Amino acid sequence: PDSAGLLAVAAAAGLGWRLRFRPSPDTLAWRRGAAGERRTARLLAPLERRGWVVLHDLAIPGSAANIDHMVIGPGGVLVVDSKQYRGRLHLDQHGMVWHGRHLLVSALRKVLWQADQADQVLGIADIIVAAIVAVHGASVPWGLLQADGVTIVPARRVPDLLQALPPVLGSERVVWLADRARLRFHAAA
Repeated sequence: PDSAGLLAVAAAAGLGWRLRFRPSPDTLAWRRGAAGERRTARLLAPLERRGWVVLHDLAIPGSAANIDHMVIGPGGVLVVDSKQYRGRLHLDQHGMVWHGRHLLVSALRKVLWQADQADQVLGIADIIVAAIVAVHGASVPWGLLQADGVTIVPARRVPDLLQALPPVLGSERVVWLADRARLRFHAAA
């Protein structure tokens, strides 16, 4: 075989290799989501010096779902879900949140469900677990939205938002709740 023929075979093999091992859209979405979760974790880390406990990637018992971040501190117990979007979010005249042409009702309901599950698993009558969506990469109208029981905020603003919450838990209660959460939740696989 001549060198041009070998070169053509090698090029075809290389193209086949690249096509075969190109990440699927689901894989790319998962990678973007994981990167957003890591960025949110870095943003939340300084709260630990201010009396907050931050837990990451918790499996919800009896479910395939997970909680990206659970934050327990003076301001209460909150589930923070990281979302990576491009462009901007907008609120329509009916109070519905959209990302481009995609209505975010199901995504918000999922985060609210995660907060409800955390509430049930922790099982503390006087504690209500709040739900926050930390948005990376997209602008949030007015810098903060409340929709369907969920607070939607640019990720970089989450630490300040949490610090500004009125204190409802003392330090002993924070430690006790964090220990309870560690016992009742496990790291997602």
